[in-house]
Amino acid sequence: MSDLAPLLTEPHLLLAVDGVTVDFDGFKALNGFSLTIDRGSLRVVIGPNGAGKSTLCDTIIGRVRATDGRVVFKGEDITQLPEFEIVRRGICRKFQTPGVLPSLSVLDNLLIAAQKDRRWWRSFGVAEAVEEREKVDEILETIGLADRSHILAGELAHGEKQWLEIGMVVATDADLLLLDEPTAGMGPAETSRTADLIRGLQGRHAVLVIDHDMSFIEQLNGRVTVMHMGQFLKEGSVAEIRKDPEVAAVYLGRAAE
Repeated sequence: MSDLAPLLTEPHLLLAVDGVTVDFDGFKALNGFSLTIDRGSLRVVIGPNGAGKSTLCDTIIGRVRATDGRVVFKGEDITQLPEFEIVRRGICRKFQTPGVLPSLSVLDNLLIAAQKDRRWWRSFGVAEAVEEREKVDEILETIGLADRSHILAGELAHGEKQWLEIGMVVATDADLLLLDEPTAGMGPAETSRTADLIRGLQGRHAVLVIDHDMSFIEQLNGRVTVMHMGQFLKEGSVAEIRKDPEVAAVYLGRAAE
């Protein structure tokens, strides 16, 4: 395990994945992988299929258990915590396939996500708190769905469903947002709009984006971490990653000039 101890007390540090290995019956989906994310920052993780990107998200959120190493969030070791406890501490994940509630309106999807009091009776007939409604109205503007707030979520176009789910993740007020391929199935115009949306989240939230679309990644203009075979390969700006010959060989699929 790498030694990130000197960093863990730094006020700017939000998340540290410290030498994490995930072993599935001899197959190491993650192999001594390390990553740090600062508060309010934007990080993009790329890599070929099978590189371990989704396993990384699963491990951070507690769906998969590390067999070695640790995940530290806000200075606390969360490696062995159940997923619901990790979510309570301020990490929320959006999956590749939209997980909206199709029979509820756009507004109701966001109001449910924004509820701070999640006791079961809170969701039935009790007026939402004023502050939650104000927050939801702001999010509707941010995701561009203010004029469609009373449409059933199931009637939205695919890209709109992706934006709604990003809005639902934002509504939780999580400090760290995990976005797994947020532009999957989108055209160029929707992809560009999604990049604008995600860039606008920086500062209020730290955002970890998993993706493979280099055009989208360039528009995000965040720091890029490259994974290969469950390991850390390279890290840098988009320009640095694009011209790196090792990255080109294992990920971008072209020879270095």
